[in-house]
Amino acid sequence: MNLHEFQAKQLLRERGLAVPAGILLDTPEAVPAACAHLGGTRWAVKAQLHSGGRGKAGGVVLADSCEQVEHETRRLLGSRLVTAQTGPNGLPVSAVLLEQPTAIARELYLSLVVDRASERLLFIASAAGGMDIETVAAETPEQILRLAVHPVVGVQPYHARRLGFGLGLDAALIPALATLLDGLYQLFIDSDASLIEINPLVVTESGTLLALDAKLTLDDNALMRHPALAALRDPSQEDPREAAARAHELNYISLDGNIGCMVNGAGLAMATMDLIQLQGGQPANFLDVGGGATAARVAEAFKLILSDPNVASILVNIFGGIVRCDLIAEGIIQAVREVSVSVPIVVRLEGTNAPQGLQLLAASGLAVQTASELEAAAQLAVAAAAQSAGGHA
Repeated sequence: MNLHEFQAKQLLRERGLAVPAGILLDTPEAVPAACAHLGGTRWAVKAQLHSGGRGKAGGVVLADSCEQVEHETRRLLGSRLVTAQTGPNGLPVSAVLLEQPTAIARELYLSLVVDRASERLLFIASAAGGMDIETVAAETPEQILRLAVHPVVGVQPYHARRLGFGLGLDAALIPALATLLDGLYQLFIDSDASLIEINPLVVTESGTLLALDAKLTLDDNALMRHPALAALRDPSQEDPREAAARAHELNYISLDGNIGCMVNGAGLAMATMDLIQLQGGQPANFLDVGGGATAARVAEAFKLILSDPNVASILVNIFGGIVRCDLIAEGIIQAVREVSVSVPIVVRLEGTNAPQGLQLLAASGLAVQTASELEAAAQLAVAAAAQSAGGHA
């Protein structure tokens, strides 16, 4: 689960970490009072949405008057901002964060992630802050610093010294960096985060460290331990189908293809999508119905796939280990009868009660193709999607 910038900064602020003073605005009428409260003659207006690249898309602007702040606030509120990370439809802007500009001497990059290879939390830092860190890593990898933290001892003073030296910081800033690293580490642990990113982390002209931007991603699987953090979720920033899937305990991610996929098991789902691409097709989604799928859940999953207008065919690939294939077949039949289906369906069942499931599908009278081998099923789904798309052209 992603948090907005203002939410992440509030969590940093609560731990005594330095962030700019700011006021959240959800209406233009609140602008004059906000400008007066912050003071100054220049302000930064920052659209709040779950995406990077806001500045390049016009979502972060500097205003030299309160009237300009109000103009930019009106422009952004209620709009859909399209960035390099949002896709062509963009994301809605329901609030803007108003801050005073910071006098910047240097821009740095700092993040904390889970490094599964070393089974450690890993600090990643670079002197090339404020840029796309992926580009920096690809073109100038020598600018990326990595420092793992042992879970038994946590952050130690040498971490700050090593990163500070690598970033070229003055010795006077090392204590502030140590405080920041320790605060980020504790926040990461306490909130069950999967990513904290400060980009840029700036050295101000007055010689202080300041988190000018902040991104925080939480582990969805641990949210039951953090009801206060779970309440910060903003459904407007999420794909509606993904939100609906979560309500039915389904793992769903929208993709750009036209072949809907329904699979039980994440590994099998990945293999299914790979086979679809190997056969020349493009998956429309990742959808794992889970090992304990019921007929009702399968029906909801089927409806979810069909809610995507780009879907031209559907491939159902079920391996019956824990789940019974006859229950999957009942769910497919239930969903097809409840929803107007106009795309071809290919079903591959294998494992527990697979013959009974295939028999149910055959007796249903539905126009469902079946296959015993996954490769053959993928071929059928790709061919059906091409034919269906051609028929709509």
